[in-house]
Amino acid sequence: MTEGPRPAGATGRDALLGRAIGHFAENGVGDTSLRALAEAIGTSHRMLIYHFGSRDGLLAAVVDTVEQGARDTLARMVEEAKADSDPLEAGLRYWHLVTDDALVYGPLFFELSSHAMLGLPHAAELRERLVTTWLDALEAMWRARGVPRLAARQQARLDLAVARGLLHDLLLTGERRAVDRAMQRYAVDAVERLLGPAPVR
Repeated sequence: MTEGPRPAGATGRDALLGRAIGHFAENGVGDTSLRALAEAIGTSHRMLIYHFGSRDGLLAAVVDTVEQGARDTLARMVEEAKADSDPLEAGLRYWHLVTDDALVYGPLFFELSSHAMLGLPHAAELRERLVTTWLDALEAMWRARGVPRLAARQQARLDLAVARGLLHDLLLTGERRAVDRAMQRYAVDAVERLLGPAPVR
């Protein structure tokens, strides 16, 4: 079974949460009950209630952990981009990092996103986090390259839409080489349109 992300100094609660995330990554959330989950991850219904209070409480913790992992990846991308003079290389390096994660947690990410679209309580905060947080960071990276604010915001929205669309394609088809080539083509076009042709090497 896939083990979900666990913070340093993980407690018993963190260990259970990691096992729950791993189970959901492999099997989806669906209508899994706490009793069924407890049996699947080798614990008791009572322990899940003790640590999370309810199914919604557990799912809220799953959402927080999965989304925090995505934000950590985003923060890493932003920091690395600051030190990289080549925006194309920085963007493609990040893309490969994201796709590696998506092959494990992508189905769970999209399932939780659908929960947010449906307004389910445990995923309500994802409405803001999965769009605005990412747009702000992507816009900041383009603006740091000298792109005007409006153009940077529009490009950030395109970047986010294309990346998530290609991740969806990858998870459905498994055609990583084709998806990677499509992202490279998109990235080259975006960089050349906004920043001019890359210097000849």
